[in-house]
Amino acid sequence: MQKNDSSEYRPKPFAQTYFHGTKADLKMGALIEVGYNSNFGQRNQAKYIFLTATLDAAIWGAELASGEGPGRIYLVEPTGEIEDDPDLTDRKFPGNPTKSYRSQHPFKIVGEVIHWQGHAIEQVNHMKDALEKLKKDGVKSLND
Repeated sequence: MQKNDSSEYRPKPFAQTYFHGTKADLKMGALIEVGYNSNFGQRNQAKYIFLTATLDAAIWGAELASGEGPGRIYLVEPTGEIEDDPDLTDRKFPGNPTKSYRSQHPFKIVGEVIHWQGHAIEQVNHMKDALEKLKKDGVKSLND
């Protein structure tokens, strides 16, 4: 019996939506890869790239990223294995309620969130001050 079912060719919904917040101006279809300077800590060459399943965490990523220009939030598809981000899940939010992950495999940009509401400037400045204090105190990222 010949199967005449074209369902394998129909678009499928995302199993999970992932976001990546940054200040980089990237194109659809581009790959986000390891090897660039990290936005945080000592700004060393990044061993991991990061994504999240919550828009709020992606907004923080876009707001706190180094660089010039506006924050950007991309919809991304991981191309390989992802794991919990230990800076958040081991230190601040056990159980990963922020749904923050890292990978050494590229993420493919499949869309961009154009309209999003950032945090109050006071909150952003407070978070930047806290990150700077960690850096001055010598607290190292678990991702370095």
